[in-house]
Amino acid sequence: MAAADAPETRKPRSRVRTAIQAGIGLGLAAVLIVYVLPRLAKTNWSDVWAVLSHVPFTTFVLLLVGVIVGLYCYTFTLTASLPGLKHWQALIVNVAGSSVGNLLPGGGAAGLAATYTICRSWGFSRRDISTSAIVTGVWNVLSRVALPLVAIVALFAGRDSDVPRALEDAAFAGALTGGVILAVFISILASERAAVAIGQGLDKVIGRLWRRRSMSVKSLVVDLRLRINDVVRTGWLSMTLGLLGFFSVYYVLFLICMHTTGVDLFYGQLFAAYAIGRLLTAVGLTPGGLGITESGTVAALVAWGANPADALAAVVLFSFFTHLMEIPLGAIGWAAWSVSPKKTPVEDVVAGPRTEQAT
Repeated sequence: MAAADAPETRKPRSRVRTAIQAGIGLGLAAVLIVYVLPRLAKTNWSDVWAVLSHVPFTTFVLLLVGVIVGLYCYTFTLTASLPGLKHWQALIVNVAGSSVGNLLPGGGAAGLAATYTICRSWGFSRRDISTSAIVTGVWNVLSRVALPLVAIVALFAGRDSDVPRALEDAAFAGALTGGVILAVFISILASERAAVAIGQGLDKVIGRLWRRRSMSVKSLVVDLRLRINDVVRTGWLSMTLGLLGFFSVYYVLFLICMHTTGVDLFYGQLFAAYAIGRLLTAVGLTPGGLGITESGTVAALVAWGANPADALAAVVLFSFFTHLMEIPLGAIGWAAWSVSPKKTPVEDVVAGPRTEQAT
């Protein structure tokens, strides 16, 4: 009974911890947005609101439609990573998981839990869901670390080759990180011997840090290799195009926000600012990097000569639709999931009938 009761006693503490984390993360984001952003941009909120007040209603509608299109593009990545998942289901998973992740600092774990719950209710196996999470996670990381490299190319291709040191550092770190991740990922897929060696190496490192563990990383890596190979072999193109479409649509929305508020910079500079912002979304101090993302983007725009009030207004407008708007869209997604047809998970279906036939 003690073992059965243990989860119940941990739940309140878990909820309290989650609430505290959410409060701290949102509080830090509020401080960054209200106090740090205008000082960083060397402007004030009254000037920013004056710019935003002239944004036409049609632009709001266009941005909302664009966000939905961008989120739909990402469904191609999800459906390719989880065979059998339909696009409408992938859209629900995306908005529901993102809405949860955008409310908590380091909300990726909460978003993953939401994805697991929803996909299990539709009958997908634990193995397939975990494989999808790993593959899409790797694809997302690689795409974000590649953006600064593309931004540097865009800057040198334009009339202004002044590359900020921060962007150079981000590009170097991104190239190094992406290269390591890609090398490890390809090695695991291409060679079972490499998978075993990597798993054993991770076992040694984790064993020194966590001596009470009961899971063998080597066994997990070897098992994942077989599952991931099947997904990547058939779905790599759709996953890549889905992410490319998602980031491209969001860049167009970024340009619309800049144009609407009067920020007139070279496209390479705008893409560099956009790339910095997308990279900073991975910073887990605040929900979705809120406040941190905007700070990096505004600093880049102002450094390149954009009017401070116009730049901050554009960044706020873009952030509102690409970050905060995902929360009400997520609420719609959760409502749609609640009325969607449910299915018994694969393992439960297999375990029942086959046992009866055997008897």
